[in-house]
Amino acid sequence: MSDQTPDPGHALAQFAATLRFESIPAAVLRRTEDLFLDWFASALAGKGARPVESIARFMQRMGPADGPSEILIHRKRSSPLVAAAINAAASHFAEQDDVHNGSVFHPAAVVFPPALAVAQALGASGRDLLLASVVGYEVGIRVGEFLGRSHYKVFHTTGTAGSIAAAAAVGRLLGLSVDRMQHAFGSAGTQAAGLWEFLRDAADSKQLHTAHAATTGLTAAYLAQDGFTGARRIFDGSRGMAAGMSSDADPSRLADGLGQRWALAETSFKFHASCRHTHPAADALQQLMREHRLAADAVQRVTAQVHQGAIDVLGPVIDPQTVHQAKFSMGTVLGLIATTGRAGLAEFDAQYQAPAVLAFRDKVQMVLDDEVDSAYPARWIGKVSVLTTDGRTLEARVDEPKGDPGNTLSRAEIEAKAMQLAAYRGGASEAEMRSVISRVWSLADAATLPPFLG
Repeated sequence: MSDQTPDPGHALAQFAATLRFESIPAAVLRRTEDLFLDWFASALAGKGARPVESIARFMQRMGPADGPSEILIHRKRSSPLVAAAINAAASHFAEQDDVHNGSVFHPAAVVFPPALAVAQALGASGRDLLLASVVGYEVGIRVGEFLGRSHYKVFHTTGTAGSIAAAAAVGRLLGLSVDRMQHAFGSAGTQAAGLWEFLRDAADSKQLHTAHAATTGLTAAYLAQDGFTGARRIFDGSRGMAAGMSSDADPSRLADGLGQRWALAETSFKFHASCRHTHPAADALQQLMREHRLAADAVQRVTAQVHQGAIDVLGPVIDPQTVHQAKFSMGTVLGLIATTGRAGLAEFDAQYQAPAVLAFRDKVQMVLDDEVDSAYPARWIGKVSVLTTDGRTLEARVDEPKGDPGNTLSRAEIEAKAMQLAAYRGGASEAEMRSVISRVWSLADAATLPPFLG
């Protein structure tokens, strides 16, 4: 690229380095608190999960046995790098962490872990943490949108765009200049990774993607603080991310509405404990079965009308062998909805291989729907068609799945979800979570961020 070519990456770095807390609307700050609590509880729900504990054992062997930054699932402390990796892995296991529709990106799992770890290490305030988190969300979401649909077909955007998001959040806490923020983006982008192939054989890589993104971004930001340089045109350069990872990248998305359009506020909460691609159809089937008082054994066939991204990600999962893989099976998710009324953490653990669920799973098919696909990823429409055993064809649609901004969770619902997630694997007691909730709702007033637990 010529030096005369407009550089959207520079505009993104300028925003990340110069955004002021006072410039963020109050509603966006409150939403950031909501998302932080949702992430915190999701991290606790990863406690004891085999892939998470494997990453934790490795990182704790590599890092110090004590330090300033909190490892949530173990009530221990270590360096920012170690804590960020473990908390990022833990928060992406239960499939309850947030998602931004337009970028098909899970910001919380890669923004909050490094931001909290570094904020604790620096003795930063709650305002500092909120500001850095907003920066991470705004940057990461735009990078995901820039990379486009073709990128997501092969790459796990949370791993790739997540590296840049983490660098932005940590860079803001470190007070990087615009120039050094852009270098941090370059160093994070050259390490960005995460491929969907793991899902075909139920491999453990998904948690590694978030751990890697969190630590890659953190490393890139600290290196930039030390004068380490990275590619200035990492996004749109002739050998940059777009060139290597996308066929439909749109550099204009990188600086889209910076400081005016708050992408963080567009982020959705996850209601079902499964891949977000299953949620629209799950909501539609739940609605249909409730309205028609339909029992699972009265269903002969279910057709989920979906976007191409759902087929790309969920299609290979035919016979899930683990609870986590089952969360990427449309048939299993709809089977749980039909037979238990829910697709929550407990239902997956106890029922994903139950005979009734397996029987229903085999009645489900996905088909590409032009309307649904055209709306995606800005909107995730849910449409299902059900053929009953007595020959009726019933249809239902949902235009905004539960948890989307237009159908969001209230603070009471967010608190209830957080309590359930904390209790799921004994991550925190009810009293402890009540204290955590109180502290999160007053983050803007916190002078420092001592450990939340233990």
